[in-house]
Amino acid sequence: RVRHTNTLVIADRGFPFWPQLETVDLSLVDDIPTVLQVLTAIQPNFGCGSAFMAREAAPAQVERVRRVLGGVPVHLEEHVAFKGRVPKAIGLIRTADTVPYANIILESA
Repeated sequence: RVRHTNTLVIADRGFPFWPQLETVDLSLVDDIPTVLQVLTAIQPNFGCGSAFMAREAAPAQVERVRRVLGGVPVHLEEHVAFKGRVPKAIGLIRTADTVPYANIILESA
């Protein structure tokens, strides 16, 4: 049901609960699965036009996301602005990632 410019959140273990969003909770134990593993799994079937991450994310995490997404632009913004995008998403996938600020919002093309 993802349409043009809809967004999907892939969140780490500590991400706040958003009761108004349909949430798929995949967290099993620490780091199984991670945000990157879920992103890698869905990326081939998700027509991603752009992505958003918190500026506070570790540079290595941002680079790993950029590699998975290929040439898709990854925009960095303050985590407060990032969380402001969440209520507009069509859904949220919660992972068991323990990396701080590993969260990503994918916007469909």
